[in-house]
Amino acid sequence: MPVLNKEEIKKIIPHREPFLFIDEVKEVIPGKYVSAVKKVSADEYYFKGHFPCNPVMPGVILVETMAQAGAVSILLMEEHKGKLVLFAGIDKVRFKKIIKPDDMLEIELKIISMKRNVGKAAAIAKTEGETACTAELLFFIT
Repeated sequence: MPVLNKEEIKKIIPHREPFLFIDEVKEVIPGKYVSAVKKVSADEYYFKGHFPCNPVMPGVILVETMAQAGAVSILLMEEHKGKLVLFAGIDKVRFKKIIKPDDMLEIELKIISMKRNVGKAAAIAKTEGETACTAELLFFIT
């Protein structure tokens, strides 16, 4: 049972289809931790061109998916409600498994540090229990 469904997520972050990549939040501790899910559909717009005969989720979309999960955690903090979370940097990104249509992407993100409106998070994306991507995400809250 999700803590937040897609409609509830839309009340927290400003992303909308076709650029909303989080389907549900399973667990969240505002400003500290989030666990979220993306059900990768064969109908995703990016599969039409990446790649037509061998559909692969682009790495940048995978990293964006992790960032959106983190944004939910940050924007649930009372002092940041209604604000915008933007990338300030992306470090130590490693892609370890290809994400294909029908994969269930599980995201876990921990906020490592946060000072005023700048922070750093450690994110991991898995499918079928295997790590697909890891990254350190630097963010800025406007």
